[in-house]
Amino acid sequence: MDDSPPPVSPATLKFLARLVTVLTATMIVGVVVIVALLVIRFSGEDRRQPLTLPDNITLPEGASAQAVTFGEDWLALVTRDDRILIYDRTSGELRQSIAIE
Repeated sequence: MDDSPPPVSPATLKFLARLVTVLTATMIVGVVVIVALLVIRFSGEDRRQPLTLPDNITLPEGASAQAVTFGEDWLALVTRDDRILIYDRTSGELRQSIAIE
């Protein structure tokens, strides 16, 4: 008895070769597109205004900032004692204090 596999037709081999070529080309195009999108995204001009923290912001006694979030005309500081302090961005005045429960 012969245990060798049946012979493969040349048409099947051509089909497999074309399939591998198409898949390789698809992967190359995909990588090029991803790299191009990353370059476009990270090399573009930043049209937003730079965010600056006003010098005249004073935290309440014993409070220390843990995180900060900027809005258009306000900024919010999260303190380590579980409060959110919302300040006016231009004047630095405290607008609102919210206790986190």
